[in-house]
Amino acid sequence: MSHRHLVPGPRHWLLHHLPLLVAGLVLLLVLTMAAAVGVGAVGIPLDVVWGVIASHLMPGSVEIAWSPGRDNIVWEVRLPRVILGATVGASLALVGAALQSVTRNPLADPHLLGISSGAALGAIIALLHTGMILGLATLPFFAFVGALVTTVIVVGAAGLTRSTSAGRLVLAGVAVSFVITSAGSLGIFLGDPRAAHTVLFWMLGGLGLAQWNQLLFPLAALFGCGAYLLFRARYLNAMTLGDESATSLGIPAGRFRLVVFIVCALLTGAAVAFSGVISFVGLMIPHIVRMVAGGDYRRVLPLSALVGAVFLVLADMLARIVIPPQDIPIGVITGLIGGVFFLMLLRRNRGMN
Repeated sequence: MSHRHLVPGPRHWLLHHLPLLVAGLVLLLVLTMAAAVGVGAVGIPLDVVWGVIASHLMPGSVEIAWSPGRDNIVWEVRLPRVILGATVGASLALVGAALQSVTRNPLADPHLLGISSGAALGAIIALLHTGMILGLATLPFFAFVGALVTTVIVVGAAGLTRSTSAGRLVLAGVAVSFVITSAGSLGIFLGDPRAAHTVLFWMLGGLGLAQWNQLLFPLAALFGCGAYLLFRARYLNAMTLGDESATSLGIPAGRFRLVVFIVCALLTGAAVAFSGVISFVGLMIPHIVRMVAGGDYRRVLPLSALVGAVFLVLADMLARIVIPPQDIPIGVITGLIGGVFFLMLLRRNRGMN
């Protein structure tokens, strides 16, 4: 009699030690963020990074042995950038995981479904045409509206075909994304030429414009929407079985899907408003997590958020060191990695209708 089934595998260990895994990922995220703050055209040692952070959080707790220039680089430039990167990575990974559940589509992603393009169009309108009419809330509000409208259009376009194909929603999203991206390009062309360069870099994805006073919006969206999705993890598990199965369990499938779409639009809008369009994070990260930890959304959601945060911080580090002192748009880095991952995923799911 074989005892192979009695030997716990890696996934079995993870399923029974989720708090330990989460704690390990949190520690990894903190260390990665600290390392990212020290990386750039001007390298800063880790002890100086920790010292600057401690001196601002607890004035007088450490002896200041660094220049004002280094203090400014760490506190005013790089730390907000790294926090924004972690926040956006976690948000996009959560969006991808939630969309893949409620659409029962393994290829669902805010970029592929055109939601990011809609958010970008809303932000372009705010930046180049309406101005900051709502103060700091203008960008996230317009980006949210753009993301939500695009989501409605994509779902409606897919529904017109009355097809149950798993790839239909992606095809509709790609088509709508082209239209929305063209509208965004037209908005840039008709806008102030002096702002076109900044907006173009922002459309390619970047964290270089991060500021402390802007972090409230993406952080609030992440914690608020993330808490809702985690609270409804059981519903997301049921939605992966189909509407009929979810309804039989007492879950209002149609209404819940609509709420998830709104939550995802809010998360995407808050992320895109301050980081630009960053592709494929929402596609890759949930798949990687499910390969390791299984499909239970009580595990998938927190792990996706943490892995997504670590991934985007690492991608931003790479974007800063490839051709210093220039920053490569982070969307280029994630696009290259995600494109290869997408092709591998298509091959793995080649039997999908």
